[in-house]
Amino acid sequence: MELILILVLLVVGFVFGRLAEKRHYRRIRRRELAYRGLVVVPARSPPREYLHHDSELVRGNVVVSVDYFKSTLAMLRNLVGGRVSAYESLLDRGRREAVLRMQEQARQFGADAVFNMRFETSRVSGNAGSGLGSIEVLAYGTALIPKDREGAAS
Repeated sequence: MELILILVLLVVGFVFGRLAEKRHYRRIRRRELAYRGLVVVPARSPPREYLHHDSELVRGNVVVSVDYFKSTLAMLRNLVGGRVSAYESLLDRGRREAVLRMQEQARQFGADAVFNMRFETSRVSGNAGSGLGSIEVLAYGTALIPKDREGAAS
C-alpha cells in the first residue's frame, strides 16, 4: 500500500510539475516577444549611436525550484551518467526569466538597449546537500537611456 501511495504521489508530482513548467514557458515566450525590440548584448562597450545616452544599472533575478519528481529522476540519472535534462530546463527557465525581469526594469527607465549583460547563478538550499533544491539566477547589465527620453535616469 505504501509503495502505491509513493507511486501515485510521483505521478501526481510529474503531471503537475509538467503543467507548471509548460505554463511558465508559455508566459516566457509571450513576454520575450513583447521585449524583442529592446537590445540586450554582452558586449562591454556600446556602439557609437549609444555614446550620448545616460546609463543605469539594471538587474533581474529569480529563484526557481526543481520539483520532487525531477529531483528523483536526476538522482537516478546520476547513477548512470549523462545529461540531466531536468536541471537543464530549470537553468533555461531561470536565465530567461531573469533576463526578462532585467528588461522590464530597463524599459521602466526608458532604455533602448542593455549592454554588458551578465549572469550569476547560485544554488539556494538543497535539503542539507541532498539534491539541488532551488537556483537563483541574476541577470544584470547597463541600460542605455536616451537623454531626451521622459523618465530617464539622471
